[in-house]
Amino acid sequence: MLFIAAMLLCQILAAQEFGIVNISVCNLRATPDYDAEMVSQALLGTPVHILEITPKNNWPQVQTPDSYTGWVHKDAITLLSKEEYSAWNAAEKIVVTALFSTVHTQPSVHSGTVSDAVAGDRLKYSGLTRGFWKVSFPDGRVGYISKKDAERESSWRKKLRTDADSIISSALKMNGFPYLWAGMSPKGMDCSGFVRTVLFLHDIIIPRDASQQAPKGERIMGTEDLIPGDLLFFGRKDTAAPRVSHVGIYIGEGRFIHSLGLVKIASLDPSAPDYDAYNAGRYLFASRILPYIDKQEGLNTTLSNPYYNE
Repeated sequence: MLFIAAMLLCQILAAQEFGIVNISVCNLRATPDYDAEMVSQALLGTPVHILEITPKNNWPQVQTPDSYTGWVHKDAITLLSKEEYSAWNAAEKIVVTALFSTVHTQPSVHSGTVSDAVAGDRLKYSGLTRGFWKVSFPDGRVGYISKKDAERESSWRKKLRTDADSIISSALKMNGFPYLWAGMSPKGMDCSGFVRTVLFLHDIIIPRDASQQAPKGERIMGTEDLIPGDLLFFGRKDTAAPRVSHVGIYIGEGRFIHSLGLVKIASLDPSAPDYDAYNAGRYLFASRILPYIDKQEGLNTTLSNPYYNE
């Protein structure tokens, strides 16, 4: 019987090697259990690969478009065949642009709730009625989100900007938001999750962790040549190879925005009122990544990342 069950599970996996995140923010855990450490998150509409499924089929292990792996509860994603997965990727999407929103049961803010939504979530476009986008979830649920909180992907792309000023503007809109270990959404972010979230709002995908982000782009030593948009890396200097453990976004004039306790602005300048002596003392180097998007492995967009185009 165990052999038969194992064979059936293999058949399920063979048929459903793909999935789409089905809730506003999906938690990835280190092991297949509710109380396991959270290692990362993925947003609604994110395509994932299924690597393994627990015997009871409750916890798929997934890999996200930034090559991160973790275990998610089955309700958080919709398992799909290759054909279904490709159809979802090819469908016109609605991109959530408001930091927080709600998907309603009817085209009215007074109707019931289907789900919450956060910036960066993507849903299938199904029409427009009375100032609300009609949207479909990966599991087939249908709802309505206010037109002011989201855009059709085709229109959104035409207005999309990836310059440093635009990216910094998005970062500043999350000033004061809470820190959350392994978080990667406006609901809460760790340091690298904050950087990853801000860039994804501009359709840029970079590696998940600070130590993975640090080797990307062009390394800038010191602080004299920093320009807005550079990523600043911090960590331990008292080792043969500096150990990166923190990251922020440089906003100019010696200041940076980062998530540590909460999202906040700090300065490397000892004369500034917001001088951060702790992080200034562990500053290592910076990386200039914006000129290298789609030119260096691990730096891409949803237009070029294979998970979104299979």
